Amino acid sequence: MTTLTPEILSTLEGQAIELPSWAFGNSGTRFRVFPTPGTPGVPVEKISDAAEAHRVTAIAPTVALHIPWDLVDDFGALRRHAEDLGVKLGTINSNTFQDEDYKFGALTHHDGRIRRKAIDHHLACIDVMDATGSRDLKIWLAEGSNYPGQNDMRGRQDRLQDSLQQIYARLGDDQRLVLEYKFFEPSFYHTDVPDWGTSYAQVAALGDKALVCLDTGHHAPGTNIEFIVMQLLRLGKLGSFDFNSRFYADDDLIVGAADPFQLFRILFEVVRGGGLNNPDVAFMLDQCHNVEDKIPGQIRSVLNVQEMTARALLVDRDALLAAERAGDVLAANAVFMDEFYTDVRPHLAAWRESRGLPADPMQAFAASGYLQRIAADRDGGVQAGLGICTNLISRV
Repeated sequence: MTTLTPEILSTLEGQAIELPSWAFGNSGTRFRVFPTPGTPGVPVEKISDAAEAHRVTAIAPTVALHIPWDLVDDFGALRRHAEDLGVKLGTINSNTFQDEDYKFGALTHHDGRIRRKAIDHHLACIDVMDATGSRDLKIWLAEGSNYPGQNDMRGRQDRLQDSLQQIYARLGDDQRLVLEYKFFEPSFYHTDVPDWGTSYAQVAALGDKALVCLDTGHHAPGTNIEFIVMQLLRLGKLGSFDFNSRFYADDDLIVGAADPFQLFRILFEVVRGGGLNNPDVAFMLDQCHNVEDKIPGQIRSVLNVQEMTARALLVDRDALLAAERAGDVLAANAVFMDEFYTDVRPHLAAWRESRGLPADPMQAFAASGYLQRIAADRDGGVQAGLGICTNLISRV
């Protein structure tokens, strides 16, 4: 059985994966959202649930917030609540896809009033960052068109750049803007930021504090995502990951559920490109649980990322390079595949126990009774979801 060296274990100990607050609320498809007993209704409860995932894994120390879903009157109190539970508040995510004014665009809209409203929303998000101590503002735009001729695509790109320039100018010295791309949905003819190249072109024009966010579910089937990872690392513009899994489109399933080999390939390029445990490259999850329990789903995802990272670290890069330079295709592939098939789970379990953590975090959480307690304690309350409005959120 392959041994995880002290060097590899030290690297794994430094790994951190941010959890999204919205993953703990109810979510689903456009057909149905299935409520789950114990679903949090307020931001403090989302933070408490996220802290449970970190408690049993020790690799999820931050929680991303979404504005306005996570608006509170006192972000200082929310920050202290998180720190009391051993976690911190992380990335602040904006929302320009649920307001009536944004039907035909927000940062790209031809109407200056609507565009100003969208810009001001992002400036308010930076105010939240100032209060929470967050470094990153993440922007995903659900903007585009459904029919040829509906919009001037060039004009929208120009307006987007102008809007981003105004947002970028408000960032503090230690704050960043990360622009996420998605190849379609909810627009189907064209999307304003559909791919890594468009995101790169937009952020490169802004400056060093603007980078690309890569969501692993935001690509067409068959896309070589690890190539994009390599290129963005090479260019110094990979700011963050949103890890999830998909069979067809933006399914937002548990990380590695659909294609664990793809996850391995991505993480190998992260390792080879110097992106692992690099403070400039944030690891985050973006998965939404339609049918599975929320906290165990997050635990399963971070464990899958940890496991595939361990396998990627095992690849003998000297042997791989020698085979590549010798033109030995099969030998090079064998070096790669041998570690993908290596079962590191027993070693990871023993390593966790040596650090005072449960060998099996999934089993430990199930045995804790936490799900049963919150189902009873939160019975009858308002449950948070992806479209919850601020007037339904209790203030901290």
